[in-house]
Amino acid sequence: MGSLETPTTTETNGSATPAVTSNGGDHKPPVTANGAPLSSTDSRIVMAQESEATKKRRASMLPLEVGTRVMCRWRDGKYHPVKVIERRKMHFGGPNDYEYYVHYTEFNRRLDEWVKLEQLDLDSVETVVDEKVEDKVTSLKMTRHQKRKIDETHVEGHEELDAASLREHEEFTKVKNIATIELGRYEIETWYFSPFPPEYNDCLKLYFCEFCLNFMKRKEQLQRHMRKCDLKHPPGDEIYRSGTLSMFEVDGKKNKVYGQNLCYLAKLFLDHKTLYYDVDLFLFYVLCECDDRGCHMVGYFSKEKHSEESYNLACILTLPPYQRKGYGKFLIAFSYELSKKEGKVGTPERPLSDLGLLSYRGYWTRVLLDILKKHKGNISIKFVSDITIPLAAMHLFNQLLELSDMTAIKAEDILTTLQSLELIQYRKGQHVICADPKVLDRHLKAAGRGGLEVDVSKLIWTPYKEQG
Repeated sequence: MGSLETPTTTETNGSATPAVTSNGGDHKPPVTANGAPLSSTDSRIVMAQESEATKKRRASMLPLEVGTRVMCRWRDGKYHPVKVIERRKMHFGGPNDYEYYVHYTEFNRRLDEWVKLEQLDLDSVETVVDEKVEDKVTSLKMTRHQKRKIDETHVEGHEELDAASLREHEEFTKVKNIATIELGRYEIETWYFSPFPPEYNDCLKLYFCEFCLNFMKRKEQLQRHMRKCDLKHPPGDEIYRSGTLSMFEVDGKKNKVYGQNLCYLAKLFLDHKTLYYDVDLFLFYVLCECDDRGCHMVGYFSKEKHSEESYNLACILTLPPYQRKGYGKFLIAFSYELSKKEGKVGTPERPLSDLGLLSYRGYWTRVLLDILKKHKGNISIKFVSDITIPLAAMHLFNQLLELSDMTAIKAEDILTTLQSLELIQYRKGQHVICADPKVLDRHLKAAGRGGLEVDVSKLIWTPYKEQG
């Protein structure tokens, strides 16, 4: 359910066929010292001896140590390099019968999982574990097609951690504590660790009420809860409805338990998100698909009630069953429509992850280039008299401010976006924005589709500072 596509497993006679074997190359029949082929009887003896030696060598490796690197058969039927992160003894088995929690070094941590010994190719075990070789834990090996899908999935949690904090975070969260959740009609595989209360440590699956987000250990508990829960939508005010889409604003101070439960849920799908227990300072904007059974959450973003840095978004997530439908782009666009209503410019909370920057850069590109196409690059100039700027940059600076007023995008974000597209040029002694239609069309095509549109006429909302 992640942003990585899972290749289809090839099957032969009903069993998965690995594409990579451990020994590689063709098998050569054993020969005598002078090169003559062995008799069939001698061959069987040699092969039996080799088999016994192999068994002894493999047995001496077990159980595998944490940190061991080995090849593991993944769900695509192929072998991929992994690192053993943790191990646990199986309830019914011998002294060397363990399950291993592995990290696929080619992929994001969201794909880490428990595997059985038979999935590991013990012939590929690295005898010396080199801990100096760091896994690129947060990197993704993606095709260009997969990268284009990133901004339609979810924005990764904020990577606000320095190197030491990152190591501590990864050590604390290295093993997923909850494997799956049930939310509404979906059973969803989780991606990351989330610090649920200690009494849920022994649960591999949790059951969420999709309306109030209370979570339970057993299906029977959820069924009893649903008979008593009178909510059919998130608590809070419905501020937007267009067709079957609704957006609810939930005040963390007024709905503290809901806000905390939403953070627990989000952490299962965001790696480096900071979990805020003090949700009083935040507003949560929960996007729902509505039908005759109620309003079903598809994603959300949060923002601080008062941000000195002009942050209009703190965290954003589209739940896995609803990804690649344009909801992530919709949430980003919605955060800027709120900024316009407030009469402010906005920017997402920093620092952004690589994937977060990719999502926002796509949004900024589409919005800015659409305006430049309509205005043919002729943005009206608003003179600024209270800032000292080199004369050559004054024209550009005022153009950036005008674009910022029109879009609610911070001028710095506009500048970095246009620079990344190489649309700022130096002509006749001053910096100008290049608005060649062919160049704009090429960049717009590369930026991809814009996703669902926010119908501003359906937004009924009062900025927080004016409430009450």
